[in-house]
Amino acid sequence: MKTWNKKEISRDQVLALHNKYKLGALEASIFTRRAVTAGSDLLYYLEDDTRFLNKPFEFSQMEDAVDRILAAVDEGEKVLIFGDRDVDGITATAVLYEQLKRMDLDVSWRLPSGDDAYGLSVAAVEDFAKDYGTLLITVDCGISNYAEIQRAQELGISVIVTDHHNPPEKLPAAEVILNPKLSDSGYPFAEISGCAVAFKLAQALRLSQTELYKQDICLLNIRDDTVVECLKLRNMVKRKSFEKDFSDGTSSLASSGLLEFLRGEQIFVWDAPKVSAALKNLFGNGVEFNLFDVRPEAAKIIPSVSNASLQKLSGLSKIALYFDQAGSELEAFYNIFVTYLDKKVAQSFPSIKACDERDLQLVMLSVFSDIMPLKNENRIFARKALNIINQGRPRSGLTEILSRQGLLGKKVCAKDLGWNVIPALNAAGRLGTPEDSLNLFLAESADQREDYAQKILDHNEERKRLENASWDFLGGRPEKSLQKFNGKFCLIVEEKIHRGVVGRIAAKLVQRTGVPSIAITKIDNDYLGSMRTARGVHCTDFLDKFGDIYINHGGHSGAAGFSLTAQNFEIFQQKFGAIVQALELGADEDQIVDIDAELTPQYVNDDLINVVDLFEPYGNENPELIFMTKGVRIAGGQVVGKGERQHLKLYLEIGKQKWPALWWDQGALYKTEFNDGDLIDVAYNFQRNTFNGREGRQLQIIDARRS
Repeated sequence: MKTWNKKEISRDQVLALHNKYKLGALEASIFTRRAVTAGSDLLYYLEDDTRFLNKPFEFSQMEDAVDRILAAVDEGEKVLIFGDRDVDGITATAVLYEQLKRMDLDVSWRLPSGDDAYGLSVAAVEDFAKDYGTLLITVDCGISNYAEIQRAQELGISVIVTDHHNPPEKLPAAEVILNPKLSDSGYPFAEISGCAVAFKLAQALRLSQTELYKQDICLLNIRDDTVVECLKLRNMVKRKSFEKDFSDGTSSLASSGLLEFLRGEQIFVWDAPKVSAALKNLFGNGVEFNLFDVRPEAAKIIPSVSNASLQKLSGLSKIALYFDQAGSELEAFYNIFVTYLDKKVAQSFPSIKACDERDLQLVMLSVFSDIMPLKNENRIFARKALNIINQGRPRSGLTEILSRQGLLGKKVCAKDLGWNVIPALNAAGRLGTPEDSLNLFLAESADQREDYAQKILDHNEERKRLENASWDFLGGRPEKSLQKFNGKFCLIVEEKIHRGVVGRIAAKLVQRTGVPSIAITKIDNDYLGSMRTARGVHCTDFLDKFGDIYINHGGHSGAAGFSLTAQNFEIFQQKFGAIVQALELGADEDQIVDIDAELTPQYVNDDLINVVDLFEPYGNENPELIFMTKGVRIAGGQVVGKGERQHLKLYLEIGKQKWPALWWDQGALYKTEFNDGDLIDVAYNFQRNTFNGREGRQLQIIDARRS
């Protein structure tokens, strides 16, 4: 029996969110119950402007990566982008390839194809060398390819690694590594996808085409007539700051360090006459500061700031609403300055915005496909891209696949992509032809894209057939494995599992057993395995416990893959029992129903979808809202579905309305546990239901019990 958990919350905390962020009482209570109360977290639910994304040059090695690529442009070098075969790798390849093509580079791409293993291979490196290639850029892979990158060095090939997988202890000797999970990456958010890393590189390359690239800029402000505060920027990223109060007269200009801080800098101010007068009052007429007044230039692009002081702007700043420290005058200056530069670049280079819109849709696919946590900038990646699609501007390739799946013209959400689009795109890679999915996005003609879209859907049907056939081979072995490992793990080794669906089988094992699971198949003399997590087990940490026995392995906390020689597979099996025995599992989350809000009947109406939309997109670390309503009458029902999967469709009286409600896999409960006329308490999601072009509302039951 499932446990329903409705967390107690503070009325004062709900009221504080309601007042500060102008949230409705229901929304404020849900945020509080989900512990999303800090402004730095709420920002990513309430905003979707791309100016709230982290800056590309926050990667400490981003400038090095850009300079190396610009050198390749100048020297006419041959460049290879090597991506992985899943959706994250395919989208990352597409994003970077399109950007390098715009820069007129001699660039090609390669993905693991056929029976190739995931990730970079020595064969790919050597083939590129034979083709006189000199710069190799990995996307969504490379961080674990020590030997392959060493071979590239031996052949005179420079390597830039862009990846997001957990780094090993010994890093490859690449010229540049962009990976947010490195301790010295400089990037403020580690949990972005491989495609997002490639997108950041593409954005940085676009900025390098403007006059802003490598510009050293210093913002200067005088606060309270005596406090001099300065902030150095490079590539629109904060680098150094200075603050000194000269009111007590004990510090001279020379001894304060201000002149040294400003030496050689372009000094930007807001309201130059006022700042100049304040500087003269502090230091006399003998010192001249060469100041550039930003305000009149910014006013041409943002008219509302034409007469505003920094003090006023600090009170109006959206960022100040979410970050208390952002209320300072210097922080307000930085925020308005960066906004002004963003808008200026967009006006001067309109193609940049168009490129960002196209790329964001691919980043969104990678966020959902790699099950990235839907917090921080991942929410803006996904939310902004979904808005672009739902406003009728899906990018080439995505248009064709959405059309063939009947999703154009309806409001597309994360679930539509997760159930339909992403599995189809992944199917090509699972069956050894990831290039079909990549070509869907890169093909120039609509006819070509239509052909690739059909190929991808055909691949997906074949994937389903292989997955079902592979699953049928297992019979009752998952339960036997669960028993063997004391209910802590499920391990299946079966040569008949098709290599392309081994990850899918691992995921199905988790669904069936509720514990971490590994599926392993055999390819020639080697073993290929895939792990999926449950109950808080970290996949790569678990695999690392076996030591250095893998041909290759890698992944994330939630999913990982590996390959083994036959000899090392024996070692793996010998160690497995003891390692699992020491494993500590967290709570079984499938048995806990976390209630977001208890609703009385009058609150269950069509407008409830607006609350649901506020928390979109849903996914990892942001599950769908679960509401609870008590004393609901069953007005009728029926069992639906074919074969083994029998679902229950009920009609529930809530207030004056009857709501259709679907309960997956629970058809056997009708006329046994629940009958027409029964009063029940129900936990449910509130959803859109589109049928024959008409949109309605429905409930999806999570659990129910007699009132």
